[in-house]
Order: sequence, then C-alpha cells, then structure tokens
Amino acid sequence: MISYTATIRWSRTGDGDFAKGQYSRAHEWAFDGGAVVPAGPSTHIVPEPWGNPAGVDPEEAFVASLSSCHMLFFVDFARRAGFVVDSYVDEAEGVMEKRADGRMWMSRVTLRPRIVWGDSAPDEASVAELHHKAHDACFIANSVRSEVVVENPTSSLRA
Repeated sequence: MISYTATIRWSRTGDGDFAKGQYSRAHEWAFDGGAVVPAGPSTHIVPEPWGNPAGVDPEEAFVASLSSCHMLFFVDFARRAGFVVDSYVDEAEGVMEKRADGRMWMSRVTLRPRIVWGDSAPDEASVAELHHKAHDACFIANSVRSEVVVENPTSSLRA
C-alpha cells in the first residue's frame, strides 16, 4: 500500500457575515514535497469576493490530475516502444452536469493532447494504442466514474 497526503489550510478572514455565507473560501493546498498551491472554489459556484479566481479549484485539479496521470503513462509507454516524445501539451476539459438525482458531478473529461515526436512518429494506430494503454494504467482514471475521452490527438515531428 502507498499513502499520499495533502494538507488543506483555511481560516476565516475579513469582515463578512459568516452566518450569511459572506466569507472567503480561499485556502491553500500544501504537499509533502514543499509545494504550496493557492486554492479556492470555482467562481462558477461561489462568486467573488467569496471565491478566488487566482486559486486552483477542486474541479480544475480533478481535470489536471487525470490529464497529468495519463500523460505520464503515455510518455513512458512511448519510450518503452522506442519513440522519443519532445513535448506533450493537453488542453483538457471537464464537464460538470446534474445527475438525475439533482447532484452535480464531473461527467466527462476530454483530453486533447498535442504531441511532438523526436526522430520518428508512430502511426495513428500506435498512438491510439499508447493512449489506450495509458488510460488503462492511470491510477486516477481507474479511481473515478467520469467518462475520460482522448479526443483527436494530434502529433507532429520536431521541426
């Protein structure tokens, strides 16, 4: 078993009326490697001044963690197959919707990777297989109910 930790810190600040929900939701995430990330709710859910658009919200972090996990496995599987990846950029998007019971959930995360290959690029079928293997191996994808889709991955050789 492997254990992962994060420390989430929030404290009430400002002069708002707490009982009326007038308080800042800004907080921070601290990780064991020393990184501290400003965080807060999505401003789609909690408007300013009670939300902090400069912070990472949990929904963005969810999308980023899926994308990051997929990318790490994809690059490693490409390496093992003998390909060189020079860069991988994914403009991932998560969609939140209401379920039939009225609760909100992240129903779909779409990955849109753009990959630049080193000396030679694999064919489309090989790229699709690398994405399939990465999705199957990704710990985060294996932990969620959301649909995860790789949409039109684009590849090019280093110029």
